[in-house]
Amino acid sequence: MIAADAPEFSRRYTLAEAERMRKPVTITADADERAALARRFAIAAIDELAATVTLVVDDDVVTATGRLAAALVQRCVATDDPLPVALDEVFAVRFEPEPDHVAAADEEIELAADECDVMHYENARIDLGEAVAQTLLLSLDPYPRGPDAEDFLKAKGVKSEAEAKRDASPFGALAALRDTSDKA
Repeated sequence: MIAADAPEFSRRYTLAEAERMRKPVTITADADERAALARRFAIAAIDELAATVTLVVDDDVVTATGRLAAALVQRCVATDDPLPVALDEVFAVRFEPEPDHVAAADEEIELAADECDVMHYENARIDLGEAVAQTLLLSLDPYPRGPDAEDFLKAKGVKSEAEAKRDASPFGALAALRDTSDKA
């Protein structure tokens, strides 16, 4: 059972444990963890989720590099049809201690590109499962479309991107005026 305040797929390691790991570790989400992650990420299902990860400790920074493999089902944004998805993603995450200064909610923060894959930890414990879960989320297509999406949208009167761009241009507006005057 997953505790209410714990991440759905938690695999915590102390820095000392991570430092002693000389071989890659494989973590796999069980059925309850996959179902909870699917709810959290608002996707239809996660049928498989596993990652093989190598940990390298340098003082208080842990670098996790590995490969995530997942089989899941997303829903087409147009038709709501199920779309099977297979992911095989290489990733790298750097775990650093929680900074002393925590930004206020209205404080603007600028991140460099190399800071995007940084997770903070407390009490000398990293959560490899949560890192894999977040990597999974970032690997998902935010607007998945099935093979019938274009036809479905066209039948509903939704314009394609090309049509919308054409119509939004000044010449597109003139063409629309000409089309309406021709029909009058």
